[in-house]
Amino acid sequence: MIANPTVLFVDDEIRILRSIKRLVFGKEFTSLFANNGSEAIEILAKNEVHVLVTDMRMPGMSGLELLRAVKEDSPHIARIVLSGYTQVTTLLTAINQGEIMRYIIKPWEDEEELLAAIDDGFTYCESALQAQGSAEAH
Repeated sequence: MIANPTVLFVDDEIRILRSIKRLVFGKEFTSLFANNGSEAIEILAKNEVHVLVTDMRMPGMSGLELLRAVKEDSPHIARIVLSGYTQVTTLLTAINQGEIMRYIIKPWEDEEELLAAIDDGFTYCESALQAQGSAEAH
């Protein structure tokens, strides 16, 4: 199990971040919040993050650009999209280029779906870190 599991939530809509804060309050993981992709990159540089949950359509750096950067710099971080943008080509690009593990449409209907995706993300990250450690040992 990851020692101090941490999730970074990125969304330019303050009301969405507030809803997420209420949802994750008291959960057994650390929650970090960013209003845009650039802020998320700064947080990632200063904190160990295991799961990234990001919106797709944000001013400045898009969610896809953020996903690509995280995949490149920290491939062990589980990547989840939480977005109201449902255009098929965008979905496929996020899946193929950002290698996301889950795409959740907002507003999300079931809070448990998001929490389960985060738990799955911790499992993914733990496996990726173990594989990375095993590869480095050889």
